[in-house]
Amino acid sequence: MLYEWIKALHVVAVISWMAGMLYLPRLMVYHCDAPAGSQQSETFKVMERRLLKAIINPAMGVTWLAGLWLAWDGGWYISGWFHAKFALVLVMSGFHGALSRWVKDFAADRNMRPAKFYRIANEVPTVLMIGIVVLVIVKPF
Repeated sequence: MLYEWIKALHVVAVISWMAGMLYLPRLMVYHCDAPAGSQQSETFKVMERRLLKAIINPAMGVTWLAGLWLAWDGGWYISGWFHAKFALVLVMSGFHGALSRWVKDFAADRNMRPAKFYRIANEVPTVLMIGIVVLVIVKPF
């Protein structure tokens, strides 16, 4: 029964992590249009920092801890599909790191990227999520 509870925790954490990873780049799209130092820009800075620190970071931590426990307890770590999923989760974590860097750039008024960059970046977690879900549900190899 513990396995099912940890799996439920893992799914909730993944949903929270993904929600934040999908919303943060969208905030950045709009932040690009706000003049540096404006009230609007300062509001975006607070929203981005709080989203990252209060939701995305803790959700990623719980996702990783619960996921590693599930992989170990379920013996999934020897499966080919799990190795592919693990690789995609590593890429997702790298994207998380990029988001953290971009939040710092916006906070210091150092953003040099156009809104279109963040619109495209907004699709990265979606593509990774599709691959991860297919691997977990279908287990193709």
